[in-house]
Order: sequence, then C-alpha cells, then structure tokens
Amino acid sequence: MTEPSHLTAVRESYDTVAADYARLVKEPAELDPVSRAMLAAFAESVRPLGPVADLGCGPGKVTAHLAALGVRAFGVDVSPRMVELARAAYPELRFTVGSMTALEIGDGELGGILAYYTVHHTPPQLLPTVFAEFHRTLAPGGRLMLAGHVGNGEHLCPKRAYGDHPVSYEWHLLPPDEIAELLRRAGLVVMTRVVQEPEGGAKRQAGKFLAYKP
Repeated sequence: MTEPSHLTAVRESYDTVAADYARLVKEPAELDPVSRAMLAAFAESVRPLGPVADLGCGPGKVTAHLAALGVRAFGVDVSPRMVELARAAYPELRFTVGSMTALEIGDGELGGILAYYTVHHTPPQLLPTVFAEFHRTLAPGGRLMLAGHVGNGEHLCPKRAYGDHPVSYEWHLLPPDEIAELLRRAGLVVMTRVVQEPEGGAKRQAGKFLAYKP
C-alpha cells in the first residue's frame, strides 16, 4: 500500500527538526494553566481505564508527564528520530514508530488516547480515517483528549521550523465545530470543548477536546 504523501512529509520534517524540537518545546509543567488542567483532568479520567496511547508523542515529554500522573502511557510517533530521542530520554517507557491512520493496536485495547498537537498535519479528507482508528482502538468508556491548532479552514505551508530547519509538512486549521462534528460522526461523544485565544507569543487559536467512546 502506498503511504499517504502527508505522512512522508511529516516523517521527514520531524526527523529533520527532532533535536531542536526536543530542546525548544516547553515541558508540560511550563504550559499555560488551562492546558495543564486539561491534561490533569484527562489523566485522572483514564488512570483506571487501561493503557493510554500518546499519538504523535514526539520526544516523549507529554508521555512522561502522563506517566508521572499515574497513567499507563506509551508513545507512538511517525518519526523514527523522535522515537529515538524519546527512548533515550525516558528508557522506562515504551515508544514505537507508527501512524495514526493505521495503528498497530488491537480493537478496544486502549483506555485512552492523547492526540496532542498532531492531527492538524492531517488533510481534512483523511480525518475520518484517523478518528475511526481512535474509535476502533478505544475500549467502551475509553477517553480521548485531542488538542491542536484551529482556525477557519486555513491551509498553511510553513517552509522552516524549530531552529530554522526546512520542513515540508502542512497545517490544516479547521474550525472547532467541524472537528467536533467529525468526532461525533466517528462515534465519539464530545464532553468538553475549549478554544483558547492566542497569548504569550502564540499566533493561532488552540482547540482542546475531551471525548469518550460509548
């Protein structure tokens, strides 16, 4: 099967920026109060439910944060270089290379999924496939926290990022209502939706969603 072109772009781009990304991206404890509170609420809700996959885990900082909160968390990322960095930084945790479009996880195996600033790289026409994978791998009652950049349907093509490295990935900034509707169509129930206005140097709105599989 031919790999979707956006996955190739994301893999190559994050392999390129990995070291500077790990250095520049904030630690979870340094995030804004709303982000920290929602991660804490998610951790509390999934702690008794089973293993939690941090999809698009990058260098593993948020995976480790969840683990410190008592969650049985493991990380998955499309970038082999990111996975190498995560394994080196947190050798006690499990990190694997994989894609959100075809997770190597059995049906109903997960108590929770965290997709933290990852799905905005996915073209909108493929989001139903990604959200269907979330639904498939979650156990009944399993929880999802999705967070990322949102907008009014903008399609951005940044040329450089994280230490001024060249990148070829794209950003698709969907309206929060559209994301919530796509989650609903995938069979997930959205419980909480928060839209944060840009502040503290941020340039774009951020959307955060808590949902569960009935």
